[in-house]
Amino acid sequence: MKKMWKGNHAIAEAAMRAGCEFYAGYPITPQTEVGEYLSSRMPELGRRFLQAENEMSAIYMIFGAYACGMRSMTSSSGPGFSLKQEGIAYLCANNFPSVLVNVQRWGPGLGTLDSSQTDYLRDTRGGGNGDYRVIVYAPNSIQETVDLMYNAFDVAEKYRNPVEILSEAALGQMMEPVEFPPFKERKEDLGWTFDGTDRPHGRIDNPGKPGALRAKVEAIMANEQRWENYMVEDADYVFVAFGLPSRTSRNAVDLLREQGIKAGLIRPITVWPFPFDAFKEIPGTVKGIISVESTDAGQLVEDVALATKRMCRGNVPVYGLFSGQKIPKTKEIVTYVNGILSGENKEVF
Repeated sequence: MKKMWKGNHAIAEAAMRAGCEFYAGYPITPQTEVGEYLSSRMPELGRRFLQAENEMSAIYMIFGAYACGMRSMTSSSGPGFSLKQEGIAYLCANNFPSVLVNVQRWGPGLGTLDSSQTDYLRDTRGGGNGDYRVIVYAPNSIQETVDLMYNAFDVAEKYRNPVEILSEAALGQMMEPVEFPPFKERKEDLGWTFDGTDRPHGRIDNPGKPGALRAKVEAIMANEQRWENYMVEDADYVFVAFGLPSRTSRNAVDLLREQGIKAGLIRPITVWPFPFDAFKEIPGTVKGIISVESTDAGQLVEDVALATKRMCRGNVPVYGLFSGQKIPKTKEIVTYVNGILSGENKEVF
């Protein structure tokens, strides 16, 4: 039976049901409720919660815990995730899994507490030094947040790679009906963890790392793209939006269709790997692709333009509606499309 849950509390409970054994984190709005919930929930289940002295300590704590085989996660918001980047790079360098939760807030530096998607480029590109990628899920509802978290540890362990849930301030703070899956745990030995023996730990020597990384990235891109398409098959204009802007974009599709404008929506569920395959359904007659996002100058639009160039025939224009520190309203999206039709709004790519 579904019950009303706050987004941050729901993702924390989902982690417990997915078998999380160790959490280390540090408070930061708007994700503090994740750690707050786990601080009492984990001891109830005989698991380990630790409030670290800072964000850097937290990421290295889960590094050590997962090295010994414990399902481990951390959470933060944009500024805290910046501090974790070196540790995330080392997790990737050592071929270690982990689960990360980023409840985004707007702006560079400390930013503000407004909801946004301004960590997109950093988190989909690997925000630390070197060449690596983190698998990034972008839910657009609390139920989907729960569902993605429930599988995140399995996917992280499959590829021995960090998996991130890219949430948003509004998604973490709002409430929706949620139904939770049953508890599960991993009982089998991962086969590579540090257990006091001299068994191989799967570390890759430096000369072999470029090829091994390339093979892993190619496998993830081939197997883990996830998306939802809505009324794309005959669309003249196709929105691309993830997270909460995808919900208002879907409403805009319906309103535009009522006005006789054939609109559609591609909703990436994985933002890395980006779902290029979703663009295969776009008709050859499409007149424009529109990135709808809660950023200031456009971030998602770069991947939208790349996917359009790679997957669509001809020189299809790519537009961008960037709403800044708020979720774009349905009316704003409809008005933007009418601005394209009138020639007022120009293509970005």
